Amino acid sequence: MIQIDDAGSGSLLGGTVIGVIRTETSEFQYDVIPLEYYKGENFDNKSYINYVVTIVEEIFQNLHVKKEEEIEICRGYMFDVLDLWLSENGYKFTRTEIKEPLQSKIETAFEGYAIQLGLPQKFISYTKYPFHFHRILKWVYADYENRSLLCKTGWKSWKKFGNLSIEYNKESIKSNNIICLKCYEVIPKNTTVTAITYYSNKLHKVFVHNECI
Repeated sequence: MIQIDDAGSGSLLGGTVIGVIRTETSEFQYDVIPLEYYKGENFDNKSYINYVVTIVEEIFQNLHVKKEEEIEICRGYMFDVLDLWLSENGYKFTRTEIKEPLQSKIETAFEGYAIQLGLPQKFISYTKYPFHFHRILKWVYADYENRSLLCKTGWKSWKKFGNLSIEYNKESIKSNNIICLKCYEVIPKNTTVTAITYYSNKLHKVFVHNECI
């Protein structure tokens, strides 16, 4: 059976991973919808949904997927155009919730992609819901000039929260295990650092070493 799913479509960071697995043999391949498809006119025209077909068609060729193979694709909107392409090309498929074995593989693939973009492994490992919008937004504001370029700027939520007023203040760290979100090194207790403060869904403070500003 062939399973098809995505990972990262709901993350502010980066593009979206589209993955395909043949469950009988565990053959797994994936590719990424480029971030440019989530910006400007590309996003407004939903070009990223069309790009799903480009990825799946190539992977099908690589895996030599046959028309008679059973295919499951995710119910999500990302696959609405793929649905039409599969029908037009004579594939038999069902829209359903995708679980294992593909779910873990594609989530791991997206994590690896995010790390390539610069998101620290520690951030993923030790942050609860690391790809939640406001958690990624804090990471972005720690190095806005560079990290804002890695975001899905076509999103309405980015247009609302992606260019907020920020303040820079000096604060003394009174707790242990505070991490600089710019370099991701530990900030020692009783160290004076820069607090980047902004208000989105609530008041947020991003702590960075003074030398990281």
